Amino acid sequence: MKKLLFSIFLSIVLLGCQNKANYQLDEEALLKEELEKIDWSKVDTYPSVESCDSLTDNQAKKDCFFSYVTQNLQLRLNADTIQGNFDQLDTLKILVTVQANSTIDFQLYEIPDSLKGLTKTIDDILHKQSQDFSTVHPALKRGVPVKSQFVVPVVLSKQ
Repeated sequence: MKKLLFSIFLSIVLLGCQNKANYQLDEEALLKEELEKIDWSKVDTYPSVESCDSLTDNQAKKDCFFSYVTQNLQLRLNADTIQGNFDQLDTLKILVTVQANSTIDFQLYEIPDSLKGLTKTIDDILHKQSQDFSTVHPALKRGVPVKSQFVVPVVLSKQ
């Protein structure tokens, strides 16, 4: 009788441990499967500024944010010291980085040959603009703030 009870007890313990090991493997496999499903190259919600927060459509919010950033950079660059230093209409490509902690940074991504001599001046203007820029809400991926980067074209008008 004792042997029978002992063998039942032993089989329950062994089966219980085996089920726990399977449960952990299933949990890890499920996590791995979910992580593989996530497209890490895209965000769920793009960065935003206060003036765009009232919009409900994601595409409209994205367009509003890009427009806001581009217009502010154009105003700043056209109003600053590079005004009139070029002969034709030129376009700068600016790399915009929005950190998860809501800070924003602007860097020259591509500069036309006609403006190569003004690189330092433009960098200084962009650095100042990133310090003075209004509060930006970072992009979200599954509800978590994430870093995002994108390139915006800024058209410089000849004054």
